[in-house]
This record gives sequence, structure tokens and C-alpha cells, in this order.
Amino acid sequence: MTTANLRARRPLPLLTPEQITGLKPELAEVIEYRKSGLSLNHVVGCPLDCGYCVRHLFGNFELKTPRALMSDEAAVTLLTGHKYFRPHRTPIQIFNRATDPMLPVVKPHTFNTLRLLDEQGLTNHVLIITRWRVTSEDCAVLNSFRNIRLTVLVTHSGIDHPGIEPVDSAIAAASLQTLHQHAERYRTVLYWRPIVPGLNDSDEHIQRALELSRHAHATVFTGLFFRQEIAAYYADHGLPMPYDDIARRKIMPETSEQRILAAFHRPNDQGEPYGPLFRKTSCGVAYAHKVPDYNGHYGIRELCDICPVAQLGLCRDAWKAPGLEEAIEAARALGATGDVEVNERAIIVEGLSEPPRYYLQHGFGYQVHDRDKPHNHRRHGRAEIGWTDPQ
Repeated sequence: MTTANLRARRPLPLLTPEQITGLKPELAEVIEYRKSGLSLNHVVGCPLDCGYCVRHLFGNFELKTPRALMSDEAAVTLLTGHKYFRPHRTPIQIFNRATDPMLPVVKPHTFNTLRLLDEQGLTNHVLIITRWRVTSEDCAVLNSFRNIRLTVLVTHSGIDHPGIEPVDSAIAAASLQTLHQHAERYRTVLYWRPIVPGLNDSDEHIQRALELSRHAHATVFTGLFFRQEIAAYYADHGLPMPYDDIARRKIMPETSEQRILAAFHRPNDQGEPYGPLFRKTSCGVAYAHKVPDYNGHYGIRELCDICPVAQLGLCRDAWKAPGLEEAIEAARALGATGDVEVNERAIIVEGLSEPPRYYLQHGFGYQVHDRDKPHNHRRHGRAEIGWTDPQ
């Protein structure tokens, strides 16, 4: 299917101002700054019903039929005019919070939004995340974009509990293989998530992921966001509770990680001892495009102990700590309070919410942490649940 044919399809109906007012305020905000980039979400609603979906956090889970908040053109104008947007630098995510970008009724908007960005000559990273069907015709459209640095991340969990994962993981597996087979100008990543002990971390699950990783340019593995809203959904629907406690960050227990690393380990491969396997999304995306990590994870060296040697070299050469005065000036301009520190791992700030911290992080290519929410050794960006070694 050509982009012209996709554009000819009737666009999704727009929500009325009254309907938008009735949404949770965070959901009505079309742009959100997340760690992997400025997130553009002008379509909301998804029928896939994954029990752990972040849509629970936005009061959007019961909205099953996708609807648009505004036109693609208006959304892209809003994005490129955003105060945190930097042409050719700021990573972008599309439809990763409130719908799936490859649903049949959403797909034309996904492709049109990509086209609108590409026609501006932008070379920013652009990420789309899906677990739905992708065809060879879709791949032809994805290959047609000439400027944006496009990555398709395919979420695959292998969870077979119908109350938690109603969508057959075989759909994502087939999409991953189709995407990898036809990739020319874009890259595809196996997004192996959420990994939950006792649910989808058996030896068989791990071997299946290892097999699928051969059909991707990189593999990223990560755990479960288990927030209060998701725990409440599990309780209301009689689903097995994965953990006794909730957490602000993703839960990825140490034992699960160790078993995954043991399975992926290739001791005779000095260049890629674990293959193209990564703990962080931006690391996998950067590797797939053969560029340095835009989140500056190189400063958190324990994250890098599984990375391919060539990728480590790219990240090392690009990674440079900003001067203290430069960091102070940039942080203060965004509203930072208290002391600003630059150490060998990160810039440490106080008084900044996530969006300005990510703006600094992507600008410097260097980690930026909140002093009140420390990133502990080996847990970097992960919950303490499932870890017992001393700090």
C-alpha cells in the first residue's frame, strides 16, 4: 500500500473539545517528554487490552476505539514548535502511550506523521513501538522515508495468560521477522518486555527470545512497570500478582537478568560477547543505527558490560562531561534549585521534573539525575525489588 493510498483513507474522527476536556489532563496533553524522546500522542484508544499497559496510568484503558485529538499536520507543527524540540537531535516517539501505531485505523496516521517529519528534512531518531501486524507493504512505506532515523521496536513478551496478554505473541514474532527481512532504511528492535518471574522467564521463554533476536538488529530486555493503577486492575480482575509491592521504576529482578545473560552469552565472541543485547532502549536503538547512545549511558559503566566492543568505542568517543559552569547555567535556566554537580556518571540536579532533565540529557549526551531519586549501582533506572547486593 502506497503512502498516497494511506492518506486517501478516511482519517479517524476527532474528539470534540468537550470530549477532550473529559479526558484525564495528562492524556489530553499531546506531547510528553520521556527518556527515549519527545512522545507525540494525538491518537488515543486501543482494543488490545494488555493487562500491564501504561494506559492504566492515564485513565485510558477503557477507551478501546482509537480517536484523534487533532490532525496529523497540527500535531507535527506542535511537536516541531515545542520548547524542548531540537531539530536533528531530540529523539521522537510516536503513539507509544495511548494506542498501537500499527492498528489498521491508526496506521495511516502513523505513516502520515512520519512523512510530515521526513519531508522537513529532519534526521532525528524516530521510534515507533508495536505488537500488532506488520506486512511487507508496510515495510515498503517504512523504507520510503529518506531523512528520519527510523526504528520499529516490536514488543514481544511470550506471556500466554489471556487475562494479562490477550494478544497472541505469535503476531509480534511474525511482524518482527517481516520487518527484519525487508529492512533497508529503517531498523527493527526486539523489545522483549515485560519480563516477569514465573510468568515468562522460563528456560523455554528465554530460548524463544534468543531465537527471535536473530530476526532483529538489536534486542532490548526490560521488566514490568507495576504501579498502583496496574496493581488495582490485576486485583479487580483476579489476575496473579507478580510482586508484593509496587514501584515507581520498572522491576527487573537480578536472578532473571542473570539467567538471561547466561543464555545469551557467547564466550568465544570477543567482539559481541552477548550479541546485540541491551538493557536500555536508547542503547539498542543507537547500536542498530551504528551511532552513539543519545542518552549518555556510557557513564554508567555497569550497563556497558554486555555491549558490543565496537558500540562501546562509538559511545566512548562521543561521551564528554560538560563543564560545571555550563551545566549550572543550563540547569538554572530550566529552573533547577540547589547545587548542581557533574561527576563521572551524571549531572546531578535538584528541582527539575523529568522533561527538563531529559532535555538536558539529550542536549549534553550525558546522564542527568535527580538528587532525590538516586540511580543506585547496577539498578540504574530500575526498582530495588529483586536485588539484594549492598549499595
